[in-house]
Amino acid sequence: MKLLGIDYGSKRVGIALSDDGGKFAIPFIVLDNSKKLTEDIVGIAKKNGVQEIVLGESKNYKGEANVILEDSLKLKEEIEKSGFLVYLEPEFMTSVAAERFQGKNDMLDASAAALILQSFLDKKKNK
Repeated sequence: MKLLGIDYGSKRVGIALSDDGGKFAIPFIVLDNSKKLTEDIVGIAKKNGVQEIVLGESKNYKGEANVILEDSLKLKEEIEKSGFLVYLEPEFMTSVAAERFQGKNDMLDASAAALILQSFLDKKKNK
C-alpha cells in the first residue's frame, strides 16, 4: 500500500511518497502553504493511489505542542474529511537532519517529509 508523508511548515510543506509496497519513502514535492493546501495534498494522494497519510507531529524541545502542531492538526482534520486516514508520526528537527544529509536545496522539506514517512514505515514493519 502506498502512503504519503507530510512535513508541515508555516511557509512550505514537504510531501513524500512511499513505494507501492510501503517499504521506503521518496521525497516528492514541496508545496507552498496556501489556502489550497488541503486540495493540493488530496489531489496528489488520489493521483498516486495513496490510501493513508502520515503527518509529522511537531513539538518543541520540551516535547510540548507548538504553534506548528496546532496548525497541522487543523490540516489533519481537513484531510480526514476527504476520506483519508491520517496518522501522526513524532518528528523533531527533520529539516535539520535532511539538510545534514543533502545540503540546503529546493527539495529540503520533501526530504524531511521522507524522513517522517520512513520512520513511520520502519515502526510499522517492526511491529
